[in-house]
Amino acid sequence: QICALLFASLYILCHFIITHFKKHTDFAAVHEEEDAAVNRITLGLCTFTLPRALGAVLLLPFSIITNEVLLSFPHNFYIQWLNGSLIHGLCNLVFLFSNLSLIFLMPFAYFFTESEGFAGSKKGIMARVYETSVVLLLLTLLVLGMVWVASAIAGNDAASRQSLYDLWDCYLPYLYSCISLFGVLLLLLCTPFGLSTMFTVTGKLLVKPRLLEDLDEQLSCTRLEEAAVSHRISSGKASCWLNLDMELLREQLLTIPSRRRTLELRHRASPWQRNLGYPLAMLGLLALTGISVLIVCFHVLELLLDDAAMPRGMQDASLGQVSFSIFGSFGAALQVILILYLMVSSVVGFYSSPLFTHLLPQRQDTPLTKV
Repeated sequence: QICALLFASLYILCHFIITHFKKHTDFAAVHEEEDAAVNRITLGLCTFTLPRALGAVLLLPFSIITNEVLLSFPHNFYIQWLNGSLIHGLCNLVFLFSNLSLIFLMPFAYFFTESEGFAGSKKGIMARVYETSVVLLLLTLLVLGMVWVASAIAGNDAASRQSLYDLWDCYLPYLYSCISLFGVLLLLLCTPFGLSTMFTVTGKLLVKPRLLEDLDEQLSCTRLEEAAVSHRISSGKASCWLNLDMELLREQLLTIPSRRRTLELRHRASPWQRNLGYPLAMLGLLALTGISVLIVCFHVLELLLDDAAMPRGMQDASLGQVSFSIFGSFGAALQVILILYLMVSSVVGFYSSPLFTHLLPQRQDTPLTKV
């Protein structure tokens, strides 16, 4: 029941997120009812998959918070539902739906959107389902054939051939591990782009401190310049003998208000916002980045030097016994903040990188295939 409640909450949240970005399509004609049904089914598959992704992201922070809550309130009756069995069940569900989404749901949703039914077949939803199923089956056979050939090249023995038959026990977990590895590598590659973008966005949202400047004088000059350009444009329209570059003046008139609004924003900001907010935000971002790098280096050295730090040395660890951080609850809270910070920076970096910037979703203007 708790897992179902969590999934339902994430599903509702993801539905609002996807509908916020998805381009609205008006199916008014009668012959477009089939396209509308395909749109709804594909949207449902995407909405079902996104909670799984959010659950995978939030699983580790949720485990850390659960452990600290059990340490702080070990005998509280109202939190007995927080236990290792719940976390283990969530891990199994995330693993199951991850494989289901990666192997079946998302490819099926994409091919289903692009399908039209086989030539000569009766039009309808089932015709598109048949075509999508056939294309997905051929793609699966192609991937399995490539794996078989690669396995035969790597090791042509009985053990290699026998491992190919252990599809569920071997290859699905192996496939999930490989995709997770590529995801981690992509996170590490996109994080620098995300950090630079977050620094840039922070600089735009906050008021940068600038010494020895007179905001009143700059704002007055900008207003006078805007009034002068407007007057020259109106004079040029009234007098045809004035030799003025009207296009240049109009472009200049469009850029002046944005500069004026920026100056007004800085003028309305308090001295604390101008002189303290921006430095504190930048120091916070630098501190979070530096702490993340130090923790990664520390854990790498720990894995190299301490055999007990390997996963097999932590199999008997259970929730509510010991804190996940040597600094107690403060260290656990810092770990949660760092995990969320790295995930946000990696997502921002993914959509800011030159290779994937075209995938950036736009509000109410993102096609369903891009979703």
